[in-house]
Amino acid sequence: MKKSLLTILAAVLCLMSGAARAEVDAKAAEKFIKDTTATGIEQIINANISQTEKDKRFYKLLNDALDLNFIGQFVLGRNWRTANAQQRKEFIAVYRDLNIATWSKRFNEFKGRSFVFKGTTPSSSKGQVFVNSEVPMDQGEPAQVLWRVREKNGSYKIVDIVIEGVSLAQSARSEYTAFIKNNPGGVDALIADLQAKLKAQQTPAEAK
Repeated sequence: MKKSLLTILAAVLCLMSGAARAEVDAKAAEKFIKDTTATGIEQIINANISQTEKDKRFYKLLNDALDLNFIGQFVLGRNWRTANAQQRKEFIAVYRDLNIATWSKRFNEFKGRSFVFKGTTPSSSKGQVFVNSEVPMDQGEPAQVLWRVREKNGSYKIVDIVIEGVSLAQSARSEYTAFIKNNPGGVDALIADLQAKLKAQQTPAEAK
């Protein structure tokens, strides 16, 4: 009986230890976002370089900082499960490029500004945490920007950005789900639509 109790106690302690290890290092997550935003502002937005060079630097920064495979699966929702391997590959590729192209231009709005960090907030999702920040504006209250950060094997990645209460990932999921539901072409039609939007954002040289 005593041995049985000791075995149970050991198992409980093991589970507690595992849970503790599963907690996200909030300070490390916040540092990751601080470093990412600082790089974006100092080395790209405020840098005296061509737009082409800015796009290249943004591609590397965002490709490294965002877990676009994770986000892509989330935004495709239940349609990810029914998509075949080729559709998944094509969707992730165009979703990645479209997001990077969009944000390389959106980040110019932060020129001359800086993020003010306000600590972190726990997430209900395992291995994730919110990093809170705000951006002072010329008029009115600062813009609230929350970064959802996922930790995996000691590496940190952004899996969502919530701006003024609007989740970019949730918004894309709702948009894509509605598109597929209302389009006979399904996932293939969505991929074609995103490819067209990407091409429209590119310069003539990039679109070739």
